[in-house]
Amino acid sequence: MESIELEYPARHRITQRVHVGVVGSGDLEVLLEPSPDLRAYVSIATSVDGFGVVWKNVLDRFFTRFEGAASIEINDFGATPGTVMLRLEQAVEALRA
Repeated sequence: MESIELEYPARHRITQRVHVGVVGSGDLEVLLEPSPDLRAYVSIATSVDGFGVVWKNVLDRFFTRFEGAASIEINDFGATPGTVMLRLEQAVEALRA
């Protein structure tokens, strides 16, 4: 099991918590909540070791579009990069609902 921590600048605050996805075979969950400051913090717990560069690339791409100050916890059980992006986008969509 690997843990990855990433941090990004943010431009606006979010005001609610969101939970999408489930931890299970080939899937992941995203827990998103307001950050204490104007930064985005990402904490990833993944069952697959050695993919830190891939995770960073996916999150770098996500944060070119999302500028919310959030603390994001991702619990992964072998999801593909496409599934990771889908869950992150679902979390952002839930913020807008």
